[in-house]
Amino acid sequence: MTGTFRQAAATALDDAQLRSNLRTATHTIRDKRLAAVGEVPDWEQLREAGRRIKARTMRHLGVHLETLERSVTDRGGTVHWAVDAAEANGIVTRLCLAAGAHEAVKVKSMATDEIGLAAALEQAGVRPIETDLAELVVQLDPQDRSSHILVPAIHRNREQIAALFRARIPGAEDVTSNPADLAAAARRYLRERMLGATVAISGANFAVADTGTIVVVESEGNGRMCLTLPRTLITVMGIEKVLPRLEDLEVMLQLLPRSSTAERMNPYTSLWSGVHEGDGPQEFHLVLLDNGRTSVLADDRGRDALHCIRCSACLNVCPVYERTGGQAYGSTYPGPIGAILAPQLSALREHRDLPWASSLCGACYEVCPVKIDIPAILVHLRRRIVEDRAEGGRRLDPERTSMALLGRLFRSRRRYEAAQRAARIAARPLSDGPQIRPVPGLLRAWTHSRDLPAPAAQSFRDWWRERS
Repeated sequence: MTGTFRQAAATALDDAQLRSNLRTATHTIRDKRLAAVGEVPDWEQLREAGRRIKARTMRHLGVHLETLERSVTDRGGTVHWAVDAAEANGIVTRLCLAAGAHEAVKVKSMATDEIGLAAALEQAGVRPIETDLAELVVQLDPQDRSSHILVPAIHRNREQIAALFRARIPGAEDVTSNPADLAAAARRYLRERMLGATVAISGANFAVADTGTIVVVESEGNGRMCLTLPRTLITVMGIEKVLPRLEDLEVMLQLLPRSSTAERMNPYTSLWSGVHEGDGPQEFHLVLLDNGRTSVLADDRGRDALHCIRCSACLNVCPVYERTGGQAYGSTYPGPIGAILAPQLSALREHRDLPWASSLCGACYEVCPVKIDIPAILVHLRRRIVEDRAEGGRRLDPERTSMALLGRLFRSRRRYEAAQRAARIAARPLSDGPQIRPVPGLLRAWTHSRDLPAPAAQSFRDWWRERS
């Protein structure tokens, strides 16, 4: 690990309260998920079905997106195509201003976080209101950021949230840390805004191409109110969220809730197709967001990152995430999936350190509901970044140089044995019993965080020669 993640991770590791919050939350979620998955006898067959659906869809993504556009348009909706964050923000801002909105209620959406929509709306004079409870907690503190795909405020405990509510929510000055009290305070605050909203902005968990159906799953009901009460509904969706048929949605709605909230199904599963006179929003706009996804699609090995259905199961089992939290990743997408998705969305220009934010233990692959081989993609991205660095004119790469030297040593028995003898001599002043003490220079970082055994006083070859 190098660069910004390493620095942010070091800060997070010094925060004992953060580590305690993360450990409690992730262990609770993973245990519940294990029980929920254990109820399904054909879980592995479902995972394989999900993998095949996503792989097949990505191979023909252009066709399915065109079908989706026709289906939404035929049902009275309007489809907008956005190549990047700036274009998507411009589209949504214009639609809000055209509707005369000074506020817009938001359903939890990682796509809008990815493009920085909230800041763009505020700059245009439109105040975004997060209606998901955890997202609201994060929004109330201007210095805070989301740290989890499913539970954005996982880094805070109840006492911290209560203190934030007392400081930031009018009428909540006496709220306690009791979960029911916190939920009631948030409900009172949000209900007034949802009832008066003229524009709502949502993400999408899935979109069905054949029928033009958009799907949002949630647990609180705030999303359902946002999707039905305002006159104008704007959905910002990454192009990879499309599914060809409703039959494909059947598989995903079995995989997603058990993997994310450890429920048999989400309490609120909202599906809508276009607009219907006198029922729900009378204007529906679907913004199809690229923002680097087509470049990810062009990589045969890395494209599987687009299969992600944002369940967060990989975060809850990751030993790195559990100790550092999501904010250390510096990306909208934290954890193992963020380590492979965020760098690719920027064409490896940003977040180049994240592929090293992993122990490659493989736990993320074991729990992924659509069988994304995250460890394999991490290794693939590491290779790409190292090769890019070499092609960029960086002549001295310590890792590449050391591997080349080791290769020369291992190809010759004579050189290998000479290196063993030299290592024993060189290690004597650096040894502290059976271990090498932290050393300066290129090996400082390695020996500071890992145990490096001192070379044995006698090699096995020498021992064998004495006795043969």
